[in-house]
Amino acid sequence: MAAAAPALPVSLSGRFKGSFAYFTIKDRLPQILTRVIDTLHRHKNEFFEEHGEKGVEAEKRAISLLSKLRNELQTDKPVTPLEDELPDAALWNQYLDYQRNLSNGNGEPSWFQSPWLFVECYMYRRIHAALAQNPPIDNFDVFKEGKAQNFFESQEAVIGLCTYFQELLKNIKDLDEKQLQEELFKLLQVSLWGNKCDLSFSAGKDSSQKSSPLQSLENMVPYILVNDMEKLWSLLVNAKKSRTESNVRVDIILDNAGFELVSDLVLADFLLSSKLADEIYFHGKSIPWYVSDTTKHDFNWTLKQLQSANHMWMSRCGINWEGNLKKGVWVFCDHMFWTLPHDFSSMGGVAPDLYAELQMSNLLLFKGDLNYRKLTGDRKWEYTVPFHQALNKFHPAPLCSLRTLKSDTQVGLKPGQGEQIQASEPDWMVSGKYGVVQFDAGL
Repeated sequence: MAAAAPALPVSLSGRFKGSFAYFTIKDRLPQILTRVIDTLHRHKNEFFEEHGEKGVEAEKRAISLLSKLRNELQTDKPVTPLEDELPDAALWNQYLDYQRNLSNGNGEPSWFQSPWLFVECYMYRRIHAALAQNPPIDNFDVFKEGKAQNFFESQEAVIGLCTYFQELLKNIKDLDEKQLQEELFKLLQVSLWGNKCDLSFSAGKDSSQKSSPLQSLENMVPYILVNDMEKLWSLLVNAKKSRTESNVRVDIILDNAGFELVSDLVLADFLLSSKLADEIYFHGKSIPWYVSDTTKHDFNWTLKQLQSANHMWMSRCGINWEGNLKKGVWVFCDHMFWTLPHDFSSMGGVAPDLYAELQMSNLLLFKGDLNYRKLTGDRKWEYTVPFHQALNKFHPAPLCSLRTLKSDTQVGLKPGQGEQIQASEPDWMVSGKYGVVQFDAGL
């Protein structure tokens, strides 16, 4: 008889007073809701100008729903089923039932007693519902301004990166394998550290990238706790050599808009221009999510901003990237699964179409902390548990997480590595100072 799989560790949760999850639910989430309510207030005149009284009435109703939500969260009320008619409502309510059954009759799952990942996702879904249920302001993205501001405040870093990349393209055909590898590692690190700028992490306060990260890469290497860049290189080079008819495909599961997105687009362009990949699929969010996450609108808006910039290399990047989309070598997709509360080990059952799509890839690059939490089930793992084990049978294709640490889950470390950092830096798991480039070859 086969041995039973070891039980999974407990989910991170606001139950654990003093934990990062507890402080997030207690302080950060209410702050985000307050900012969302303020944003709607500030746009009242605009809603009136565009839609007349109907716009103002919709704004009032949305604010009332959001104030109610904030009150439920702050008083640790039970998490209530969704009452809207949006396409994913049934899946959410099934998941809520599942959480109810897990609580073994210990009452209804409430904000502080439930898994952190679930209630945090649930808050963003309720924010979406508050607007979606109130036309004519149902398409208003409450986070749009913050994302735009982050992009504009990171201008210098964007210019630095676009300039570096356009100079690199001039001689890319003359680079030998070693030089190509060095450039790939550089751009992977820029994409990794680009993940520092995260508006949900700072509850929407300024988190822009003020200077080009290229200068500081050398100094940052010691802060990469798991560095599997060599494995990525081998995988891409071997895929390129053994390619027959089929294209080498890389999928990037995006995280934040703003500077981070630009760093991901540069990495994607490098993969194509160096012939390490033939096509890139980008996966974004289908609704506004976690403050700064990239939607299709953010993706297209970013390309337009770059194209119209009065800086030669920025606009060159924007024009080329628009061209990649038109040629079909870049594809943007959004799937509702990315904004469900499930971790990725449920994808095969909940979204078999998306799982099958990812199986067609040669390499999946998962950006950011939330994707890492969903890859590893957002649990209290021992630091030394292998990444492969924490993925809990999620293996559609070889995958790699590029993540700066902003929540207290981390696996795949060497014995003693976590404890050693913990001794001198108690908040190492949530400060955004450390990162991982963590690879799993799959089955």
